[in-house]
Amino acid sequence: MIEIKRLTHSSVLIRSGDMKIYIDPYMPDTPTEKVKKIYRDLEKGDVILITHPHHDHCDPETFEDMLKEESKIIASVACEDKIEHDFIGLEIGDDLTIDGIEIKSTHAYNVKRKRDSGEPFHPKGEGMGYLITIDDYTIYHPGDTEKIPEMEELKGIDLAFLPIDGTYTMNIDEAVRAAKTIESNIVIPFHEREADPEEFKKRLGSEDEIIVKLLQEGESLQI
Repeated sequence: MIEIKRLTHSSVLIRSGDMKIYIDPYMPDTPTEKVKKIYRDLEKGDVILITHPHHDHCDPETFEDMLKEESKIIASVACEDKIEHDFIGLEIGDDLTIDGIEIKSTHAYNVKRKRDSGEPFHPKGEGMGYLITIDDYTIYHPGDTEKIPEMEELKGIDLAFLPIDGTYTMNIDEAVRAAKTIESNIVIPFHEREADPEEFKKRLGSEDEIIVKLLQEGESLQI
């Protein structure tokens, strides 16, 4: 059995047996009491995956308390200046196996959403998503991304998280198209900011082959 637990923003816990994998653990600057309790009650992690160096994804102050001596930190090489611990730095397309769990990095970037300078909020090659395969079950955490051409290559996904905020990542329309492209069996929207996950579910819910699950902060799904 695999447990998928949504924490905050795009923070996720994947638990398989005794293995606990955290992705982008992040404590907001002004957390609610609910969020404080979520993080206070968390167990130490075996693997910490970081998608890119932005503070709401690479937050050493948060994951410092989640480390134990044998914990492994895996991150984009672009996080080098932010992570003081030894970590495994990945480039796009790299993969590794830890205790039988396969982890592969994927592209994650902006095409349309840019700063005033013209630079994308998330330049190609800086950040990444992850494909995590546990006992032939593949989970996709895309990091901060728009719908990008490389998603055409992502097949065989059982469960996918998709950001829907529309400011720094894809919006609901793009996320619906992304869900259809990757053909994941289950899709969970996150990184929503002001976007409405219910609208995403309504738009995609008519697709019989795709199950949309809405997880609130602290909620879990067992698969």
